[in-house]
Amino acid sequence: MSESPVLSPPVLTQRDGTVLTVTLNLPDRRNPISDPAMVDALCDVFEAADRDASIHVAILTGAGSAFSSGGDLNAMRPDAGGLRASLPAQTRRNYRAGIQRLPLLFQAIELPVIAAVNGPAIGAGLDLACMCDLRIAGQSARFAESFVKLGLVSGDGGAWLLPRIIGFSKASQLSLTGETIDAGEALRIGLVGDVVPDAELMTVARAQADAIAANPPHATRMTKRLLRAAQTAELSQILEMAGAMQALAHATADHDEAITAFFDRRPPHFKGD
Repeated sequence: MSESPVLSPPVLTQRDGTVLTVTLNLPDRRNPISDPAMVDALCDVFEAADRDASIHVAILTGAGSAFSSGGDLNAMRPDAGGLRASLPAQTRRNYRAGIQRLPLLFQAIELPVIAAVNGPAIGAGLDLACMCDLRIAGQSARFAESFVKLGLVSGDGGAWLLPRIIGFSKASQLSLTGETIDAGEALRIGLVGDVVPDAELMTVARAQADAIAANPPHATRMTKRLLRAAQTAELSQILEMAGAMQALAHATADHDEAITAFFDRRPPHFKGD
């Protein structure tokens, strides 16, 4: 009797100090994120990391030659058992219970997340990168909001995410043409913050993660929450929220340590207190 093959987990994690690296782990399929198992794994990992105050920042990348190819085209065929169902109402429910959980999760968590884009980020793969707070690209990275090429729209929030990063006009151009752009163009339009040689991508991403992790974690997480809330809230609401968060920040031991270290003319030693 032959043994069943051992399936690799869809997501790998590696903890190094206060930095968590999360790797999409379906390299043979170019890391599609539409599979229920992938969605469940990403949600589980980031929800747990967000609850763990000892994790200060996360890096998200892909195994193999791609960051993420987005949706699995095989699962889009009629009766393939994927997101697409024979009944349109069920397809809608599949999206809500599946891939649409990801943008809601990334919007809700306070843990800062850096996307280290190591290759193509296509369709939902581009949207996944946009869900992160920062994006660094290797020189081989490619980006496309390519849903229109398949007669589809972005089902996972691309129409909300992309214009907030690169502006309405450029987002419209990429979404309506479905064109692919290289890392240099992504840098020019502000889609990514840095482009580095492929061999240096994770080193640079880790350096940026370390720079974030070096700051008081309570202040870092509250800063992310303010930035996210400011995308949709009124100024008066953000000022009210900032005042409440500032009251919490003033009461932390890390804030007192920062002030003391400044006057002592020494580096601060933050403990997350």
